Amino acid sequence: MESINDIQEEIIDEFSGFDDWMDRYSYIIELGNAVEPLDAKYKVPENIIEGCQSRVWLNAEQQPDGTITFSADSDAIIVKGIIALLIRVLSGHTPDEILESDLHFIEAIGLREHLSPTRSNGLLAMVKQMRMYALAFKARQQA
Repeated sequence: MESINDIQEEIIDEFSGFDDWMDRYSYIIELGNAVEPLDAKYKVPENIIEGCQSRVWLNAEQQPDGTITFSADSDAIIVKGIIALLIRVLSGHTPDEILESDLHFIEAIGLREHLSPTRSNGLLAMVKQMRMYALAFKARQQA
């Protein structure tokens, strides 16, 4: 399994191939379009991320090996692409790996500076929610 940092470096490399932000947005939209639709049973109020302007549903499941698998959906295509990036980086890792990760790719690809303030807040809310799931699964393991 690739480390969280290895995956972040791959994403940084992919984005370094784009000269302008319209190309980067197009790529983020492509990523969003490639996301599997979230099963309707997970599109429940408990899975909506608070703090996002658009609706984002995030589901997390702990696998038998202790890793966490995330799935998500959004009614906004750019947001769907952003959550696709976060899932690519964090899904398939242990709670400790997720909690200890420094998500430097967000700054490195210029995402935070090119998002509107409300989308930037939404991005932070998504990261926070993914970390909260990791914390909950870690606590459950230790109980």
